Parts: sequence; C-alpha cells; structure tokens
Amino acid sequence: MNKIKDIGRGIINLVFPPRCPVCDGIIGPVEKYIHGSCCEKLFPVEQPQCMRCGKPVLSEQREYCDDCASALEHHRLMRENDSYRQGKALFAYKGSIKQTMYRFKYSNRREYAAYFAQTAVERYSEWIQGCGIDVIIPVPMHRKKMRQRGYNQAECFARALSEKTGIRMAKGLVRRVKNTSPLKTMGYIERRNCLEGAFQVADSIVQYDQILIVDDIYIYYRQYGGVNRT
Repeated sequence: MNKIKDIGRGIINLVFPPRCPVCDGIIGPVEKYIHGSCCEKLFPVEQPQCMRCGKPVLSEQREYCDDCASALEHHRLMRENDSYRQGKALFAYKGSIKQTMYRFKYSNRREYAAYFAQTAVERYSEWIQGCGIDVIIPVPMHRKKMRQRGYNQAECFARALSEKTGIRMAKGLVRRVKNTSPLKTMGYIERRNCLEGAFQVADSIVQYDQILIVDDIYIYYRQYGGVNRT
C-alpha cells in the first residue's frame, strides 16, 4: 500500500511539482520540502517558552505566558478541571512565515503540510510518543468557510502528521457549529466570548484518552473552546 502511495505521489509531483513553503518556488529533485537557503528565513520557536502552551516568553524565569497564567488562575478560582495538557509550536509568527501561512490557508498550497509535519516529527517525536497520543484531530472549519475555501488547512497538516507518525486522524469527532470571526484582532475577553459554544463534540470521543489537536496558527489555548474540554 505504501509503495502505491509513493508511486501516486511521484506522479502527482511530476505534474504539479511541490513548492517551497517560504519562497513558493519549485522544489527540485535534490531538495525536499524546502529550499536550504529558505530555512534561514524562518524563526523556530525555541527556549524560553511557556511550559503550558509552548509560546515564546521573554524571560527564562517565567514559567507561563500571560494567557496561560490567567487561565490557570481562573481554573484555580473556579475549581474547574483543566483537560488542556500542553501545546507545541513550530515557528514564531513573524517574517516569511506570515506569507507562508497565507498561501497555505488561502492559495491552495496544501503541499506545505508535508514540510510542517516533517518538522513537527523531527522536533517533537519524543514528546508525541511520551504523551501516548490516541488520535489526531484537526480544528474544524465552519461549513460556510469550507464551501468558500474548498479545504481545511489544519486537516491537511493533521493528515500529513498522521501519515508520518502512524497515529490515526479523525476529523468527524468535532464540528464547528459557530462561524466565528478572526481571533487575531481580539482581546482575551472578546476571544473567550466569541468562542463560547463554537464547537460540538461527538459522544464517541470519550473512547480516546490523549488527543492531539492540530491547527495552523496558534493564538492562545482558549481558541479551541470546547475541543480541549473533552
């Protein structure tokens, strides 16, 4: 089966050559996923970073970013259980990655997912194995946006990651029932209110203990609303 997939992928690459996620130029037969010179234009997330969500923090003395510190205090005061365990990020959202994510999201550059998945495996394979992930779930799009765009970039990423890790991807366990506005311009309270009731979770999700939620751009952990409360 894998050989058939490899042959099929090879034929597709001949007709539609994969493109570099940074410069969008065609990737030749020697290089894979990305041009070597383009790697320097990306900013991998490194230490120090938030112990909870993985976002960069300014000081090694800080354990959590502002969002996670507020969230943990909220859970403590409200005596709520927090099912969110930990998040990881690949690149800081600055420089060339901004155009990369725009093309990945709006210009049908689905092939970029292979590079993101490969980078995730290279950087976090031990973490993924240590977490004992049962299933990978991409953050779903609302059906209206799905009709307009034709694909879900988070699903492309999740599928590529599933192929490389051997962990099952399941896209039907969570539905987005609220067509939310973009979160990047909102403050904490606005985001929280916007996401209230945004997702609907299937009852069958309880069969999984450890779930890896995959998205293309991470703003803060509450952007997953009801997903991370399963």
